[in-house]
Amino acid sequence: AVVSTQSTGDLATLIPGGSEALVYTTLSGTIGMFVPFTSREDIDFFQHLEMHMRNDSAPICGRDHLTYRSSYIPVKGTVDGDLCEIYNSLDPAKRRAIASELDRLPGEVSKKLEDMRTTFAF
Repeated sequence: AVVSTQSTGDLATLIPGGSEALVYTTLSGTIGMFVPFTSREDIDFFQHLEMHMRNDSAPICGRDHLTYRSSYIPVKGTVDGDLCEIYNSLDPAKRRAIASELDRLPGEVSKKLEDMRTTFAF
């Protein structure tokens, strides 16, 4: 359950000149944020990366990822950044396989993840 949100108006900017995002906290101490995508290319890239990560990473708590993330409310119109970030901790062979499915090099996928992270939070 979301405990609080940080807002200036409706959204917060974490870095000067950065895009706005919705920052939230939960009862378990999680701090998270919802970040809007700026291009259709980014949406397609991260949706496909998330799909590959769901298929190639170990299930969380013994359940498939989509069931885990949709345990209270069905997930719709979002990409799980935590799941996408696991890409960098996969073994090199799996990273190459996923990157080739995305028509990218492994370094390009890692760079895209880093760019998304640093554009909004650091």
